[in-house]
Amino acid sequence: MKKLYANYIESFTGLSKEIWYLSLISLVNRAGTMVIPFLSLYLKKDLDYSFDDISWILACFGIGSVIGSWLGGKLTDIFGFYKVMVTSLFLTGFCFIGLQYLNSFWELCIGILITMSVADSFRPAIFVAIKAYSKPENRTRSIGLLRLAINAGMGIGPTLAGIIIVTQGYGLLFWIDGTTCIAAIILFCFLVKEPLIKSSKKSDEYKNLDKNSVYKDVSFWIHSVICFLFGMGFFQLISSLPLYFNEVFKLNEFKIGILMLINVLVIVIFEMPLLNYIEKKSIQVTKLIAMACLLLCLSFFILYQNFWIGILLISITLLTLSEMLGFPYTNKFALSRAKEGLEGSYMAMYSVSFSLAHIFSPKIGLSIIYNYGYQVNWLVTAGYGLLGVILTFWLLNRVKKETM
Repeated sequence: MKKLYANYIESFTGLSKEIWYLSLISLVNRAGTMVIPFLSLYLKKDLDYSFDDISWILACFGIGSVIGSWLGGKLTDIFGFYKVMVTSLFLTGFCFIGLQYLNSFWELCIGILITMSVADSFRPAIFVAIKAYSKPENRTRSIGLLRLAINAGMGIGPTLAGIIIVTQGYGLLFWIDGTTCIAAIILFCFLVKEPLIKSSKKSDEYKNLDKNSVYKDVSFWIHSVICFLFGMGFFQLISSLPLYFNEVFKLNEFKIGILMLINVLVIVIFEMPLLNYIEKKSIQVTKLIAMACLLLCLSFFILYQNFWIGILLISITLLTLSEMLGFPYTNKFALSRAKEGLEGSYMAMYSVSFSLAHIFSPKIGLSIIYNYGYQVNWLVTAGYGLLGVILTFWLLNRVKKETM
């Protein structure tokens, strides 16, 4: 027991104070992000939209994410990650507060698109911040700590959200989302200082770089497609799965929040020790990404049967293990591939892969459910993971040839 405890503590050692502060801020922010996991249910139950309308509104969520990720990467390369993070999170707070006053289809489409365009410009910036504030040997664990904080916050958020929805309705959640964004960025400005790099100097260096190098990197394109496929499966967690839990297994919002809490608890307890263990084994990143895609495939394939509620626990556990490998190591591959001075552009393309999945995952998934039922959707989703495995082995062979 003492050895397990020592190994757990060891997985957190050697990380910079800035990484710890970033993680604390992410915890505060994500604990307040209560609406997102219940957005599909909010649109269906509170606003009475059809599956088709919900899929289009959630597609706007993804389109905004694509715009924000691309814009955030460009602005990060020019102005630095610090300014982009501060501006993005501050404005996101007001956007979330305003969403509660939108009810018509087009208002919601435009409002969510704008909100996500602002919110997701934050993502490339924070990835570059990880590279700036961590040593290369600690980078995966730095990503892991940040994810732990995000998931701990997202575990607290949906659980509290389930209670608030049942007792107070959805309206209060938008206020909590907005105010925690603003509180998190105030905390960030107080705890973390901007690196002493003049914007004018950074801007001059940026002008002399080949800004299209990211688009010429074939291996990075393959990696981006793998990330897209992974996202196509994983984002069913916030679109189709809550509806499945509610409509097929008759779980209310509170019980759904508890089920999602399992995902978070496994990550909070086991992800950092797992990453620490894997780092010592020096396993190739591409092999770990392949394993993540395989676990994703299995997590949805087993949902094909729907007569036993216990299968939900097994599926969530497999999906969680997939997430614990998929996100840190796809991120590590992208950061290691990024050229100096163009980190923002590389991380933008990485983020855009998942943002595109945000567009197509709910649209395709909900359309399949509407026309053919949930079980067909789970088979299609499992197929995304299987295709991801195949592409990862192609990427592995390319990377091997590049190092010869």
